[in-house]
Order: sequence, then structure tokens, then C-alpha cells
Amino acid sequence: MKPPLIEFRNLSKIYKMGSDDVHAADRISFKIYENEFVALVGQSGSGKTTCMNIIGCLDVPTSGKYFLSGRDVGKMRGNELADIRNKMIGFVFQQYNLLPKLNVLENVELSMLYAGLPGKTRHKRARKVLERVGLTDKIKNRPNQLSGGQQQRVSIARALAGGPSVILADEPTGALDSHTGHEVIKLLQELNREGNTIVLITHDNSIAMAAKRVIRLEDGHVTYDGPTQEYMAMVNPMAAPQKTLPRNAVEEPETGNKPDTAYEGGAFA
Repeated sequence: MKPPLIEFRNLSKIYKMGSDDVHAADRISFKIYENEFVALVGQSGSGKTTCMNIIGCLDVPTSGKYFLSGRDVGKMRGNELADIRNKMIGFVFQQYNLLPKLNVLENVELSMLYAGLPGKTRHKRARKVLERVGLTDKIKNRPNQLSGGQQQRVSIARALAGGPSVILADEPTGALDSHTGHEVIKLLQELNREGNTIVLITHDNSIAMAAKRVIRLEDGHVTYDGPTQEYMAMVNPMAAPQKTLPRNAVEEPETGNKPDTAYEGGAFA
């Protein structure tokens, strides 16, 4: 088996709030491999945003290890982290973060400018990824001339353009209506089938169902890490296959910790 692309090894992040220590991530360990589609799920305060920031090299752990492609990223600072972000991480943001004075093509090219790619290469790659997300006819438009779904497709194209090791999607459907959000999630699924590694951050179980694997966080701890179908059965027991009991048998009550957030909606195909 190949080594993991992303590895948290007993990782903690502690913030100071006055005289108190807040353990946003508390001795978390997990591995994510190339070509996986993983959802990091949790409510506000669960630690998912902290994990996202560390994966995206926007923050560093207080203790423990974070390895990205085998490199101990947790020990890096400043320019080293910026270099990793530009070359290895493709960000997809909830609010798109497009520059209003630039057209679609220029917005996509800009991310590669920071990575130091020459102009002809930037232009060629930008056109290719915009074709992939179905926006060839919009390359001269500015963001305010696009729908929300089209703007998010530009954001995804921008994330793809640099050929990153991982696409980090932070609540990518949060600003969209349900139909448009569904289309964006389908695009992420297609990109995963084409070999891209996707890490999706969401509070919404119905969005998490699009991934192949779920890592659920609560109070800075991992409370579930496994296949999406098993997670769906936990948060929506009615979706799980019913057990057949022998005649006159009495089923013992189940015990143990389960996610308390009800699943609403259906899994994406």
C-alpha cells in the first residue's frame, strides 16, 4: 500500500482564551490516501475547521505530527507553508473568493501566478480546467455576471489549475440552493473518479453522503471514521437493512455512542 497523502498523528491544537486552554483538536489521528473522497463532518466547535486549516497549511499543530506526502508540515513556518499551499493544496471556498475586477480566465490564472508558473502555461491550464467544469463560454465574464453555481465552478477550476495533491473544499454548497449545490457535489464526485483526492468539510450529513468515507469530529475528537454507508446507517437507522430475528426472539437494546444529528435528504449518486 502507498504511504498516506495526509496523516495526522496524535495531533492537538490548543488556543488560549484568556486564562483558559481550548482544545480545538485533541490528540487526533487519521490517514487519507491518494484518490480518496473523504468528508470531515461536525457541528460548530467540533474541530473540523481547525483540522481543515492545518491540512491546508493555514495553521500548524500545537503538538503531534502532520505529514503531507511524507513531509512533516507541522514543523514548517512562513514561506515554506506558503509554498506548500500554492503547489499542493487546491482550495474551494464557500463564498468563492473571486476577484471582482478580473474575468473568469484571469481569476483562474491568478492562483498559478503565485505558484510561479510562466504566462503561456497559466493561460493553457486555465482554459483546460475551465473547459473541464463547463465554462468555456464564460471566460471573459466577470464574477458578477455569473450565477452562484457558475462562480463555484470557477472556484473549482482555480483549485484544479495548479495540479494540486489534494482539493480542500470548505462547505462548497453553503451559499447555493439545493439544486445547484447538488450539481457542484456531482462535479466533485466526477473529479474524484478521475483520480483527484477530495477532502470535503461540512456540517451537513446529507452533503457528507457524497463522499466515500466519513470522519466525524465532536469536541475536538474523532468519533467515527469509516465507510459512508455505515455512517448513514448510524445517523439514519431507517436506511439500514432490518435484522431478521428468530420467531419469539427478543432483540437486545443497542448501546454505545452514536452521532446525534439526524440525517436529512438522500445520498448522492
